[in-house]
Formats: sequence, structure tokens, C-alpha cells
Amino acid sequence: MKFNQILIIAEIGVNHNGDMILAKEMIDAAVQSGADAVKFQTFRAESLVSLGTPKVEYQKSTTSSDETHYEMIKKLELSLNDHFVLKDYCKEKEISFLSTPYDLESARFLHEEINVEMFKTASADLVDIPLHDYIASSGKPALVSVGMANLGEIENTLSIYNSKNHHNIVLLHCVSNYPCADESLNMQVLKTLRQAFQLPVGYSDHSVGNEASILAIALGAQVVEKHFTLDKKLDGPDHLASSSPEEFKSLVDAVRRAQKMLGSPIKSCQSEELQMSQVSRKSIVFAQRVEAGTILKSEHLTLKRPGTGLGSEMLEKIIGIKLAITKEKDEMLFLRDFQ
Repeated sequence: MKFNQILIIAEIGVNHNGDMILAKEMIDAAVQSGADAVKFQTFRAESLVSLGTPKVEYQKSTTSSDETHYEMIKKLELSLNDHFVLKDYCKEKEISFLSTPYDLESARFLHEEINVEMFKTASADLVDIPLHDYIASSGKPALVSVGMANLGEIENTLSIYNSKNHHNIVLLHCVSNYPCADESLNMQVLKTLRQAFQLPVGYSDHSVGNEASILAIALGAQVVEKHFTLDKKLDGPDHLASSSPEEFKSLVDAVRRAQKMLGSPIKSCQSEELQMSQVSRKSIVFAQRVEAGTILKSEHLTLKRPGTGLGSEMLEKIIGIKLAITKEKDEMLFLRDFQ
């Protein structure tokens, strides 16, 4: 999978709080921030969570203590019809619509009914073999998050795709906490993933600030995803660890600038360097007046700016050659001076 520019995904996730008006406002804000895509989450609480499932620590601190894990996510579901409405709205706003399926039925719905352009799977579901088997069979591009996983687990899941000759995959490095500590980021994993699996890589950023995403670009990430909210003070598990529209705009601007800075791996003189090269490099000039017919010696010559004449690499080659015309001090030496 290759992109003309780095793909930047505004992860709305469940930050719409089940409110379609808020969801559309978030799409508008993502467009204004410069995101390439917005991403939601597709699930049915009944199919995803057992009634006794506990909340993780960050969810305990950002949601009501009287609310169970099941109750927390149940109110964050999007209906099937909501997906059609949001996809159409994204089309109208000229931004890609993506959604992460959390179960097999959701994946079927996104593929067969919504016809998403690509899949994005959650880190927790890297080890959901039936889910990945279905996605691999669909033939659609897949963004596969690998938070919490080791290389063996990643290899096992990729074997499913390989068995179906599906190689249109981007592996997204991720640390599955909200937010995650700097010392847990291990950004060099991006290099490990590229080398181990020979696949494009990206970064699902759960850190504070934009620095990790920019570092990811420098390490070869072709996709950057970050949680997005209109207000960090809204109720819900993920708002506090999400980027505001202003922060996300700053991220987009920084990623686009970083991509420009990365440029080409070919080392050459850039067009804006040409004048500097001509002025600041040195040419062979005469250190004194030298008469025509003189056999050139090293003391006749020196190196001075500008660099528009013969360079120092010619010094040894011209020593011992007879000068054809008289040259004054500081005049440049040219090959025609020997004719």
C-alpha cells in the first residue's frame, strides 16, 4: 500500500458520544484541520463485552464509577443507519470515511453494505483470527494496529493474509494506553516492523503532543492516526487523551512539513544551493603574474573564491604544463590558457 502523501486519520472513535449532530460537527472540524480521513468504531455491545468485563484504569478515571464497561460502550454504539448517514456526510465533505470493526458481523457490514475503502483493525483484535481471515478474504487494504503484541503474534496474523495472497497491509505501531508514557513509546519498533515483515508501517499515536508522530514520520511511517475531540472535557472514556481541533491542525501542519523535509534519498546539489556553490567554492587562480611560456609550478597557483573555474581536483594535473598566455594575479585558470 502506497500513498501520494502521508495518510492522516482523525480518530473520532466513540468521541461522538452517540450523538449524530456531534459526529457531523467532528467531521467538519477534521476537514478544517486538514485530515485525510475520519475513523469511527463499529460494534454491538452485546457481541463485544461480557456483562462482567471490568473497565481499564483510564476508563475508570474518565467515566462514571456507577457505570459498567458494558453500559459505557452500549451508549456509544452507532446504529447501522448512522453509518450510512456518516459515510454520505463524509463524501459530501470530501473526506474518507473509515471505521474499525470489533467483530465479524461488523466487518461484514462495513465491507458488504458500507463498502469502506479500507479496513482498520484495533490492536486488541490482532489475535482475532476469524476477523482477520474475513478481512484478508475481502481483498481490501488493511491498516493493522499491533499494540500489546509481540513479533510472533504479528507473524501469526500476517500468515492469514499471506495464505490468501493479500499483501496490501500497513502495520501500525501503537502503545495501548490513553495516554501512554514517553518511555513506553519505543518508536524504534517502526524500524523493527519494517525489517521483520517488509511491509509499510504507520503509527497510531496515543501520546501527549505531536512529537511522537513527527518522529514516526522520520522513521518511515506512511500513516498517522490520533484520537480527536471537540472538547476534552466532554463525558466519555477517550476525550481527555484526544487532540483538540487546534492541536490536530498543528499535527497535520507538522506532518506535512516533516514529509517535505524528508524529501529524496538522492544526495545532490539542490537548485537553491547553486548560487552558494558558485560563490563559496574555490577555483584555481594565479598567486602572482605569470608570463606566457612559463612551465606552471605549485607556487604560481592558489585557491580562491568563486567556484566558477577549475576546481582543486585539477591542481596536480596542470603542474608542469606550459602556459600559453600571460595571466595576472587573481585571474582564474582555464583549460584554454594552455592552447
